[in-house]
Amino acid sequence: MRKVSIIALSVVVAGMVGCSSGPQRDPGKIYMPDMAYSRALETYSSTEALQEQGINYTRKPVAGTIKRGEAYPFPYAQDTPGEETNYKASMSVPNPLPPLTNDQRVEAERLYLIHCGICHGSNLDGNGPLYKGGNGPYAAAPRNLLADEIVVNMPAGQMFYSITYGKGMMGPYGPQLTTTQRWMLVHYIKDKQAEAKK
Repeated sequence: MRKVSIIALSVVVAGMVGCSSGPQRDPGKIYMPDMAYSRALETYSSTEALQEQGINYTRKPVAGTIKRGEAYPFPYAQDTPGEETNYKASMSVPNPLPPLTNDQRVEAERLYLIHCGICHGSNLDGNGPLYKGGNGPYAAAPRNLLADEIVVNMPAGQMFYSITYGKGMMGPYGPQLTTTQRWMLVHYIKDKQAEAKK
């Protein structure tokens, strides 16, 4: 009987000591601190907290790296406002992709209709839903990609530059489309221009 009372008393004392100090917030030593205290970020959240810890995260790939299966990056950066040095230099850049296969052409047409057709029209005539012959919400007429001599005579590299960084009233599509997708669009537009000349 004495053993049972000693055990019971020990359990009661241990319980009182263990519960008397309130909730314990510090677990002491942590086996994997990165799992206990996550540095994960929510999408579109600020990176200032990481920078305070000495972690420089810019959401951009490391300079000089290329995503597996992706075309080489474009060699020219966007010109500063008022300059056209890189825009003119981009004339010398050839399209690195071979001619489109039938499947790639279907994909390029899909990309065109999603990203370009809204302004330039599904027929590349510059009369998309945002313009509607001047009756749409967009007052400026987009370029006719099949008949406008500036676009028809534009080299592939300059067209890629315009798609990537934007030109005039057209916004940039570099953030929405991969390098390969942009070169596919250049092929698609050039193929349509060649068909229109026949």
